[in-house]
Amino acid sequence: MSIIIDGCPAGLLLEAEDIQNEVDKRRPLAGTGQTSRAEADRVEILSGVFRGHTTGAPIGLLVWNKDVNSTEYEETRFLPRPGHADYTANLKYGRFNDYRGGGRFSGRVTAGLVMAGAVAKKLLKLAGIEVLAHTAQIGKIRAIASSLEQIRRNVYKNPLRCADKAAATRMSQLIEQVGKEGDSVGGVIEGLALNVPVGLGEPIFDTTEGHLAKALFAIPAVKGVEFGAGFSVAEKRASENNDPFTVKDSKIVTETNNAGGILGGVTNGMPIVVRVAVKPTPSISREQKTVDLKKMENAKISISGRHDVSIVPRAVIVVESMIAVVLCDFALRAGLIKRIII
Repeated sequence: MSIIIDGCPAGLLLEAEDIQNEVDKRRPLAGTGQTSRAEADRVEILSGVFRGHTTGAPIGLLVWNKDVNSTEYEETRFLPRPGHADYTANLKYGRFNDYRGGGRFSGRVTAGLVMAGAVAKKLLKLAGIEVLAHTAQIGKIRAIASSLEQIRRNVYKNPLRCADKAAATRMSQLIEQVGKEGDSVGGVIEGLALNVPVGLGEPIFDTTEGHLAKALFAIPAVKGVEFGAGFSVAEKRASENNDPFTVKDSKIVTETNNAGGILGGVTNGMPIVVRVAVKPTPSISREQKTVDLKKMENAKISISGRHDVSIVPRAVIVVESMIAVVLCDFALRAGLIKRIII
């Protein structure tokens, strides 16, 4: 899996380990019902970095797919898996699509997204912007609201990537139960961006919300995105939903943050708050209905192999990364990050 990052300023201190530290957060963890596939995912820098600094040229990054077993994919080649893109890819590309797993419709693409996010985070740090994410829900189990300090302290010390340790325990139990039943479970990830200045975003077609939503929907398995109060605004009155302005420490802020840090597609200086709904892993061992594309008749399928019972914990770093990539683009456009870093 490789990715090309264009537009990164020259002069940024960048080593393979900077990126490796982020990629390692995506690795499957024991006790969370995640795949037994054990890719080393060692990051290689192919271009755009010389003597430890970015050169201004496109940055080429690579991790190899080595722990590969395509047997299952060969056996189900003409049986589109429910919930997967097998059927749409088959028709769109005239059966020339690579059906063996690990391609552009696979969760494997997120390795590249995390590598890009690692570079974006380093650039955002220069502008004082911090990006966080955490597991807010798995199945019907919801984490209680956590402080920023709890999120910073607990998330990557916790295999569920959940800041609420008690909820994480119940989530782990649920995942174990669902796995034994040959099923899978989805959840919700909350992303946060802090110290974002006022004015990022370009109406009408380049709004902050629009670009963030587009980037987050590019993550396989994301089926819903909401900002701030999200869909609950449909039940509110304006008097409940509007965020009153006030002056605090000689700075204009809002007393609440139902807008999620964005007004009119432009950042308002409050924390960006976005939540994504992640669907259950479609690959399950339970028997499901499908069709045989070769015989054009109804069929059944039971998927074996190495699959996550819940991909939510591994997707937390991916959500972080995509938020960072979008905000980094906007920060560069706004001149918050210089084209040459000295």
